[in-house]
Amino acid sequence: MSLVLDQVGLSVAEAAVISDVSLTLERGTMNVLLGPTLSGKTSLMRLMAGLDRPTSGRVLADGKDVTGVPVRRRSVAMVYQQFVNYPTLTVYENIASPLRVAGVKRVELEARVQEAARFLRLEGLLQRLPGELSGGQQQRTAIARALVKGAELVLLDEPLANLDYKLREELREELPRIFARSGAILVYATTEPAEALLLGGSTATLCEGRMTQVGPTARVYRRPENLDAARVFSDPPLNELAVEKRGALVTLRNGRQMPPSALLAGLPGGSYSLGFRADAVTLGDALASAMSFPGVVSVTEISGSESFIHVDVGLGTWVCLAPGVHDWQPGSAVEMRVDARQVFVFDAAGRLAAAPGMAETA
Repeated sequence: MSLVLDQVGLSVAEAAVISDVSLTLERGTMNVLLGPTLSGKTSLMRLMAGLDRPTSGRVLADGKDVTGVPVRRRSVAMVYQQFVNYPTLTVYENIASPLRVAGVKRVELEARVQEAARFLRLEGLLQRLPGELSGGQQQRTAIARALVKGAELVLLDEPLANLDYKLREELREELPRIFARSGAILVYATTEPAEALLLGGSTATLCEGRMTQVGPTARVYRRPENLDAARVFSDPPLNELAVEKRGALVTLRNGRQMPPSALLAGLPGGSYSLGFRADAVTLGDALASAMSFPGVVSVTEISGSESFIHVDVGLGTWVCLAPGVHDWQPGSAVEMRVDARQVFVFDAAGRLAAAPGMAETA
């Protein structure tokens, strides 16, 4: 099956929830919806499933208009972040429920339930009720039910958020492979850029109900087409610097002037925003291609093998990603070096105007 959203929109009480989204999803593909909370991910999934009807545009399945077709008449499975199970049914019966509705024979039903239970480590829990399970076990039950259904469209709405770290990492790797083997269209919603990169496939970035970019995940990450897409695909948040280019000089918001970088040098005069991720910033010795900004440390976050250092540079607070454990104290004076080779330049409308290697790949 292929699924096409053709200029789909959704409004609630005259407020736009989804705005003119066009998207094509092919059989056997992994598709990530990446965006912050309230960006429209769940609303878009509900339109794909037929749980809600769009107020504009069409939904096509294999070229057939299914805009008004209810979810019960579609081949769809959906798993939410907040697990949904039948409270009076055992784990076994919860997993088996879509197979019983479909009239699957007992021997095949047993085999498919046991296979899903093994994969999701539920073998010893099959006779328990959902109320006797932990949150993670209940979510695994919901995922198993979606897995055995064999649906053509599988929608996973932040499904791993309630699982422990180790199981989350394992399932994040295995789920796309399992569902792809069935030939299903897999749509996975997440707020985490790192999760999108791990899942691969294709990613659509969402911001306030608008799809800001879609394409192969690595390409969208490396070459955001606009400022909104760059912000969505950056964690920690994208570091930004507003500049004004006039002639041979670039003026910052604090009045500081500096010669334009190679990226800015080829652009016409005007207002621009520079965007760069935390790994483009270092503290210490300057790179030949670096722009330097003095600042004061506001906080240091240590996460095992790396540290995130938040620095007030007088033009905003930027974040630097430093490998290893660093204990920079608040109030410490530092020099931030921004590697110009990793900077995106966006014009006044937020469109990508320049990026390293852009001319070669245009």
